[in-house]
Amino acid sequence: MTGDSNGELLRIRRAYARRTRTYDPLSPWVYLGRQERERALIRWVQTCGLVPLSQRRLIELGCGTGGNLIELLRLGFSPANLVGNDLLPERIEVARERLPASVRLIEGDASDVILPNESFDVVFQSMMCSSILDDHLLLRIAQRMWALVRPGGGVLWYDFTYSNPHNPDVRGISIQRIRELFPASKARVWRVTLAPPISRAVTRIHPVLYCLFNSMPFLRTHLLCWLPKGMVRSRN
Repeated sequence: MTGDSNGELLRIRRAYARRTRTYDPLSPWVYLGRQERERALIRWVQTCGLVPLSQRRLIELGCGTGGNLIELLRLGFSPANLVGNDLLPERIEVARERLPASVRLIEGDASDVILPNESFDVVFQSMMCSSILDDHLLLRIAQRMWALVRPGGGVLWYDFTYSNPHNPDVRGISIQRIRELFPASKARVWRVTLAPPISRAVTRIHPVLYCLFNSMPFLRTHLLCWLPKGMVRSRN
């Protein structure tokens, strides 16, 4: 790991330590956004031929306190086939309390996670890469994600595309940048998630307005991407 990458990891640790906002799961803008993303994940599963999920191995890089892994369990993944990785040990500790014991959790830098190459059907990141401001580290993580995927599987990506001028600790990642990070894949892309400032505002009036405003694609700020890794063809 380069010295620059070490500095970026330290910056990320400090940025997460400064974050004090919590998201009330009973708030309409929170649960409606979560429900929309779950529907998008179901669409991903069905259109990309991933059933039965119980037989698919998945790792989430930047798993945080395990919320996404819990959601994936509800969708049908087997606990023994799930692995979570996070940079922060305190988040891993919370995830360990929330998840079944057979879910493996690994602390450390996602770019150096020590696991066999091509050992997962799905390598998932959700809202992790937008926290990485160093281009070198972001590229190394993308390369590690791709190495972990077995042929016939893919990278599952969920993150926002627009930078937040009020939060210098994150940056949006465009679909063009995602394609540059994974040049060997042809991405399938779904635009999802009503812009949080709009979502918070309109759901204060009435929750039903989330669906109304979200029906306009230009108000959706996140991308759900499936980046498949082709099967290796044998040479005759």
